[in-house]
Amino acid sequence: MISKLLRGALVAVLSVFIITGCNNQNNDHNQMDHDSKEMDHANMDMSSNDKDKDNKTNEMEFAKPPSSFNRLANQNIMITATKNVTRINTDDPIELSVMVSQTVWPATHKENQPGGIILVPVESWQIALASVDLIHHPNNGPVLFTKDQKIPDAVLKEINRLQPLGTADGTQITVMGNLAKSELDKLKNFKMKQISETDPAAFAKEIDQFYSDIAGKTPQSVIIGSLEDKAKLYTLIAANWIAHMEEPLLYVTANEIPQPTKEALQQRKGKANIYLLGPESVISKEVENELKSFGTVVRIAGDTPVQQSVSFATYKDEKTKFGWGLNDPGHGVSFISTKTPELAIAAAPFSHLGKHAPLIWLENGTLTKDVYEFLARLKPTFTDDPTEGPYNHAFLSGTFRSISYQTQGIIDEKLEIIPATGEGHAGH
Repeated sequence: MISKLLRGALVAVLSVFIITGCNNQNNDHNQMDHDSKEMDHANMDMSSNDKDKDNKTNEMEFAKPPSSFNRLANQNIMITATKNVTRINTDDPIELSVMVSQTVWPATHKENQPGGIILVPVESWQIALASVDLIHHPNNGPVLFTKDQKIPDAVLKEINRLQPLGTADGTQITVMGNLAKSELDKLKNFKMKQISETDPAAFAKEIDQFYSDIAGKTPQSVIIGSLEDKAKLYTLIAANWIAHMEEPLLYVTANEIPQPTKEALQQRKGKANIYLLGPESVISKEVENELKSFGTVVRIAGDTPVQQSVSFATYKDEKTKFGWGLNDPGHGVSFISTKTPELAIAAAPFSHLGKHAPLIWLENGTLTKDVYEFLARLKPTFTDDPTEGPYNHAFLSGTFRSISYQTQGIIDEKLEIIPATGEGHAGH
């Protein structure tokens, strides 16, 4: 009897030790798992920090200009395009408008013919720029230039080549500004509309209303630019966005909001999202404050036209989805020299179809620090397979006189995809 009691007690004591040991072992395992996870998190954080540091280092390296040049590179050149850059080789805006049209709308069959064509006066950048809002909708078609109230032969030939299909209401050509009846008669085989207003602010208001009537709604967001010639380079950068999206361009001066612009903004009933282009030297603080009575105002500014173009290309309003937000690889870019700003309007369709490219100014046809840093943000890299991309591409409007072959070569190299190791293609 006593022996049975002793055996029972012994079993009970052993059970307690076994259970306690198991619990301690489980606790040890739990602690090890916890420590392991903490180490993993620490390693992940270190890896993430190291990756960010590497990316920053690479970006700084990519932003450097070339250290040496080949002085013979531009001799005996037989091409205008390089692997990452398509050059539209003219400095004449009328000719460029035709060449861009042929690049974007081959018109070989119904699917790549334009709906409508927009004719704008080359003498008025303000009228022509506001008209760009109609490229995407309702026209899906190019801007072509008139000159001295006449239609150049090259433009007439391009209209005939394109054979525009017509917009929803059948309109094939929309004429902006005044053209003589004899010139309009040259278009008698096409269905036309005309907006003949010549005051820039009033014209921009008409375009805004025209678009709203066709779309069946008034866009809440608007771009405000100065119509003064001194602000031309700051305002023209709107071309590629309004050609691509629904927001219109409305005009102010440095110190005043014209009445037509106020009337257009009043249509937003105090809820407009207003994006103001240019520093206070171009559009004053007083105008900015007055605009606030029509909605919220965001100023997108750069101290120079080049900085302005980069600021606009990289800006994104996450709430309204307004803006390009180009801060990573895999994009198109349209380059134009500040010496030939009138080319910007003709080149605007590069943002509508194909690569959807914003405009970046080249200061007198050359790259500045701001552009180098912008291109560094876009620099694509690959780990294993370069065929997977992403890829960048540039359109360059102008001849070698306005943008040199050397500048094109630098842009081409800066856009090129390279190994993430930074060792170059020679090591791949």
